[in-house]
Amino acid sequence: MKYCIKCLQPDTRPKIEFNKDGVCPACDYFETLKSVDWQERVEVIQQVIKQHRNENQFHDCIMGVSGGKDSTRQAIFAREKLKLNPLLVSCSYPPDQISETGVDNVSNLIELGFDVLISAPAPQTWKKLKIAGFDKFTNSFRSTEMAIFCSVFQAALYQGIGLILWGENPGLQLGEKSVLGKEGYDGNNFRRGNTISSGHAWMEEYVESRHELFPYILPTKELMEQQKIDFVYLGWLLGDWSLLNNGAYAAVEGFDPRDDTPDNTGDATGVSAIDEEHTPVNQLIKYLKFGFGKTTEFVSEEIRMNRMTREEGIAIVEKYDGVVNRDRILKYCEYLKIDEEYFWQKVHLVVNKDLFYLDNNKNIIKKFKVGYGIK
Repeated sequence: MKYCIKCLQPDTRPKIEFNKDGVCPACDYFETLKSVDWQERVEVIQQVIKQHRNENQFHDCIMGVSGGKDSTRQAIFAREKLKLNPLLVSCSYPPDQISETGVDNVSNLIELGFDVLISAPAPQTWKKLKIAGFDKFTNSFRSTEMAIFCSVFQAALYQGIGLILWGENPGLQLGEKSVLGKEGYDGNNFRRGNTISSGHAWMEEYVESRHELFPYILPTKELMEQQKIDFVYLGWLLGDWSLLNNGAYAAVEGFDPRDDTPDNTGDATGVSAIDEEHTPVNQLIKYLKFGFGKTTEFVSEEIRMNRMTREEGIAIVEKYDGVVNRDRILKYCEYLKIDEEYFWQKVHLVVNKDLFYLDNNKNIIKKFKVGYGIK
């Protein structure tokens, strides 16, 4: 395990490659932003928008939203700066997973004057697939993330809208190069991403009928090309894209942050994944698989923006990455209809033994030092 020499991104992130100097792709990309002509980028996107404008359509584009900060910032930017009338598409979590704050933030988007199309997959199938995902991959989010993606693309097809706007480009802003397109805004290689590339085939053995999987099946590449659908990363236009900045922009528009503390959630920002209740547990599992979580991503952004030193970031990552209180774990287990012992049995099986070890009391102890890795 090695860390980027500039930020705190480790080389354990799937599909990432550091350059010969030990710098991660995200830091490389951030350096290029210093010389960007932002007006030129806006003009490039305006040309893409022009290709898809249709006077017979009520909406200019599709945009996936949740109860999160990025959704609010993107929707406002598209309307106010790009002069678009977006149709917002929200894949709704079931009642026993969605948070009240998330509901309030989607309601706020409606009150701000946006049209919001709600996609609500059957909660019985949703839970069944989450249970299966945890059993098979120790990742209950694999199916739900598919549904979130699919709702946007399905809406574009059925509404006959050819432009989809998304937020962060994981190829540039996180370093997952497999999804990079021809240009920085080009998201049409999104199928190569970790979640999407896993597909829906694994789900078929867990349902009685294939029709249950409709919300989880992505339209084919051929169908999307036939309908001339373009997938564009809006974050490419926003040089100050970050967890904290997006939270600040959204707060001005009525967005509500998390009301729980980072000691319980591991969320050092208070603005991450607040639309549902299971993400903190998922971040714990991600941390034990790869040695980093959302806090690492947050401090790495702050270090790049010179708002935090690397040493300050190390202290925050040490304190909060992989943190979640037991009450949240128990609620997660209750939802999946498993007991806490089974939860830890499964988690212990996927702990990265190169990065952690279990002591005699089955406590998980890390082998690496944040910011330095394993020598």
